[in-house]
Amino acid sequence: MNRIKIIAFTHKTTDINDIGKLHIDEIQLNSRLNALKKDIDADELFYLSTCNRVEFMLVTEKALDKAFLLHFFTSFNPSFSHEDLSWAMENARVFEGDEALQHLYSVASSIDSLVVGEREIITQVRNAYEKCNDLGLTGDLIRLAIKSTIEVAKEVYTHTNIARNPVSVVSLAYRKLRSLNVKLDARFLIIGSGVTNTNMAKYLKKHKFANFTVFNRTLENAQKLASELNGKAYPLSELENYKEGFDIIVTCTGAAESVITPSIYKNLVGNDKSKKVVIDLAIPNDLDAEILNNYDVNLIAVNNLQEVAKENLLAREQEMEACRIIINKNIETFRQTIKTRKVELAMSEVPKKVKEIRDMAMNEVFFKELSSMDAQSKEVLEKIVSYMEKKYISVPMKMAKDILIEDAKTK
Repeated sequence: MNRIKIIAFTHKTTDINDIGKLHIDEIQLNSRLNALKKDIDADELFYLSTCNRVEFMLVTEKALDKAFLLHFFTSFNPSFSHEDLSWAMENARVFEGDEALQHLYSVASSIDSLVVGEREIITQVRNAYEKCNDLGLTGDLIRLAIKSTIEVAKEVYTHTNIARNPVSVVSLAYRKLRSLNVKLDARFLIIGSGVTNTNMAKYLKKHKFANFTVFNRTLENAQKLASELNGKAYPLSELENYKEGFDIIVTCTGAAESVITPSIYKNLVGNDKSKKVVIDLAIPNDLDAEILNNYDVNLIAVNNLQEVAKENLLAREQEMEACRIIINKNIETFRQTIKTRKVELAMSEVPKKVKEIRDMAMNEVFFKELSSMDAQSKEVLEKIVSYMEKKYISVPMKMAKDILIEDAKTK
């Protein structure tokens, strides 16, 4: 358990916009994370990036002291300035062992989320794990930890009211948009067709908005979302050439830099001087901050949804203790899972050893005696040896598991 470590940056400890410094562009995930894992000499690595947090889960014997953290952040981004490194060192939350698992359970159960009770996080955790696993970053311990985490989150959502009348960052953003009395014929530019924008599009369509144009790096994905909205689709590269005007931009991409630059925004608005609405749920933000200084924009972003999120937290506070009881119970369950897995790995050599003993007995030690036996006797002996071989493999494993179970009961 103590080999499990987490380095976390969340809305609770730092400005959400700063968390964008730790975002990795999709196309760089493989090269950067594998280089990081190798450089810090970690056995396993898991990376989670959402609109209000970045988490690194490591499996390593090393202590997460200041020297390790400095090495970690320098390896994560060699171009980090002294100020960036200082920020990372000061704002990182570090968890080890039981505390790391408790934190991971809390994240997936949404009680550590900006919007407590939102269910999207469980999908985000699962998807992040699948990506890291596909990249060869994770191993047996993180696999077991994530499996347990998903099960705990489901138990929390099922047996508490933490997710009753669920809300999310997307629903809060939509609620804020509706408070602006936007007309149903408003022209929407949707930039990015990932989960966040797809969910926002569902809200908009449900409430009878109908004028949509979708831009995405991959045109096929833009066309898929546009077809659901009866809108138009373009590749993201065509955004700078779009001249048909807009009233509202909804943007959330995985880009590491601003997607809507001052020059692109200037082309988009043209001579239109009316106030625009931008819903920017990307971290880092897709909208260049300079635009806000030069144009009349009503910005709805993750960081200015925090006040509404606090109200949501107060409404769900009474459910938090029930969630923590479930989480703490499952930490002990996971500890037993790890012990059982250690036994399984230790016993995995038993079949090989038993087969080696059998082969030596049959082919060397008792070869002469077997040679003098008739075919029927050999067949009977083969059945007896095979039966004993299976029992010698299964009995030790069962005994070891029974000991672990009995040990857990006595604690």
